[in-house]
Amino acid sequence: MRRRTKVLLGTVAAIATGLAVALPALGQDTPQSILPPGFGSAPARPAGANTPNRNSDAPVAADTPTPPVSPTADEPIAVSTPSLLPADISDLAAAEVIPPEEIPDGARRALDRVGTEPIYGEDAFGDADGRYLVTLMRRLQTPIASRWAEIMLRRVLQGVTPAPRGEGQADWVADRAALLLRMGEADAARMLVQGVDVDRFSPRLRRVAIGTALATSDPQGLCPLSDGNEQVGGQPAWPMIRAMCATLSGDNATANATIGRAPPGDPIDHALAEKLVAAGGGGRRQVQLEWAAVDALTDWRFGLASALGAVIPQSLLDAAPVWFTAWLARAPSLSAADRVGPARVAAALGVLSNADLVDLYGRVMDESGDADTDSPSGRLRAAYRGDDDDARLSAMHALWDAATNGNGGERDRYAASILTARAAAAIAPSAEQKDDVAPLLASMFAAGFDVQAERWANVAAATGGADGDRAWSILAVGASRPVMEVTAARVRKFADGAGAAGVQRSALLVSALAGLGRLSDADAVRLAARLGVTLGQPTPYGNALRRAVSGGERGTVALLVAAGMQSSSWKGVPAADFYQMVSALRAVGLENEARMISAEAMTRL
Repeated sequence: MRRRTKVLLGTVAAIATGLAVALPALGQDTPQSILPPGFGSAPARPAGANTPNRNSDAPVAADTPTPPVSPTADEPIAVSTPSLLPADISDLAAAEVIPPEEIPDGARRALDRVGTEPIYGEDAFGDADGRYLVTLMRRLQTPIASRWAEIMLRRVLQGVTPAPRGEGQADWVADRAALLLRMGEADAARMLVQGVDVDRFSPRLRRVAIGTALATSDPQGLCPLSDGNEQVGGQPAWPMIRAMCATLSGDNATANATIGRAPPGDPIDHALAEKLVAAGGGGRRQVQLEWAAVDALTDWRFGLASALGAVIPQSLLDAAPVWFTAWLARAPSLSAADRVGPARVAAALGVLSNADLVDLYGRVMDESGDADTDSPSGRLRAAYRGDDDDARLSAMHALWDAATNGNGGERDRYAASILTARAAAAIAPSAEQKDDVAPLLASMFAAGFDVQAERWANVAAATGGADGDRAWSILAVGASRPVMEVTAARVRKFADGAGAAGVQRSALLVSALAGLGRLSDADAVRLAARLGVTLGQPTPYGNALRRAVSGGERGTVALLVAAGMQSSSWKGVPAADFYQMVSALRAVGLENEARMISAEAMTRL
């Protein structure tokens, strides 16, 4: 583990629990889409394939993102973007990957053991070329459409996997951590980086370590690193960093001599470092943070401001990549109340679990000392501990309605479903609750409570109209066993009821049912064609997934699935590609993940 610098007591100790510095952007190349068109037929699922435990949405730690989709009432189904996956991706990757530095064998640490217990196996990437995997990882644009696909990818990246051929061990840690950061998974990235001794860092891992320190509001994470040529706002970063580290070690004289003055035209970068030094007892003047002239949020500005407990203007957060908001959800210097909004975003992305979110609301109530039943925390408590099912459902509806009528959009509405998941799972199935069956199922599947959701099959089957169709579709793809009637006629009825406004949902339903083997190939092709979708067309993307399946590479499949979901909304996921994603996941023994992703699609569209 890395060496820690001695921390001051009092104010400095509080700051040291959360500070960071955001220099150049993790050595990431400009993200480019690798989403290809179409997909081909999927191989059969191998016998005896293992699957991970169900009923857990707990994260293992959760850009220039694509613009948010503003769907019209009659938005068409998503179509694939031009493919940037060449026939020989190794040639492309070779131009981007820096050969690893040589380290004498006698001085090596077990860098192939960095990570958590590998849920998908240490051979998750099989014999895939490291240059191929790195190209996919560096080009992956976040956020991706699916919360469950993000959870799956996080578990793959954080688990112990030896570096694939063509990739150095330290760089393999760096590339996994860099992608985790862009997914909003600051804690998962830090776990990987801290698994490597500082003197074993490659140049790329050093850059990612800087970004990780910033993302986790941890200024001490910078102190063990040697001075470099990184800059912030056109000025050298390390004099400021060394001044901050001196303060954190109690050496205010060095801090005062090192910090200097802000150069002309610097709106806030130097002021943030000065304020940290001043908070630790160093510095020679009072520092005011002026955000008015700041036009963009950077890693440096985020890391230092969040460590100081300074409020970052919402306008800057809204204009920044969404991973900044996910990082803010775990900033230790902020109150629980200030972290609720970011935490809801992080939960919808897949960074935080239902339990994390519920715990945060409990902290809000503890901090305020107010058990007001009309507050969000009070309503959540009533949803879990109400006198009876009617009282609990009433509280859940208040939370769902507040999200529906708020300004957070679809992502916040989904966060409300995640928040109430365990409460929904505790409701006893009853025909009297058939009007609530669709939102209850959506909430349960948001946190993986499929067994509890399956108890509602009879109620869902007896429910008519749009609510009945939605409940049927969620269980048709999400249940672990056949609990709903799935026929071509029933799918046509669903599509007819959805109409033009729901054609994307209908298309993804057909793709999911076909990929899960719950609808015959012939019926799936006919139903898809009726919706304007062609299933089974060979494409480079399909070939890439088939190669990963043939090698039993669960990690590569998970990475390719994420690549196929490079959209901020389910509206942008191509149905033909989705069929192949689901088929590939099922073929390598990840049917549980395929079901959760499919149920999410039916919930969020």
